[in-house]
Amino acid sequence: MSITAILLPVYVQVALTVILLLWMGRSRLSTLRAGEVKVRDIALGERNWPTRILQIQNAYHNQFEIPVLFYVLVVLALFTRKADMLFVVMSWMFVTSRLVHAAIHTTTNKVSLRFMAFVVGVLILAIMWIIFGVRVLAAETGV
Repeated sequence: MSITAILLPVYVQVALTVILLLWMGRSRLSTLRAGEVKVRDIALGERNWPTRILQIQNAYHNQFEIPVLFYVLVVLALFTRKADMLFVVMSWMFVTSRLVHAAIHTTTNKVSLRFMAFVVGVLILAIMWIIFGVRVLAAETGV
């Protein structure tokens, strides 16, 4: 499997994170400039932002939770040469779940749908880790 194919889902996940960061920053600045929120109101607590900005902020913060395990797995799979077509397909499935999760988080924010997208992503990532672990152990034991 090519390094580009393995890393492309990572690039998309990073792009999602950066887009959410820029969106959050732009939204915060617009809200401050419009006088909807005063700097003193948010200086000691992020919860004073309008709900819309909190949605974007929470979607952004979510990109530093479960996706961190994805990044580590990709690095390890590259290092151990255990990334194959199945790994790439599952990587795309995971990143797609993150895109759906972020889309729900920043639009309807319907918790049941958001939770389903989250669980799907976690399950995909857990399966990826299990497959990776089995492959590494099998290689060590010569099976």
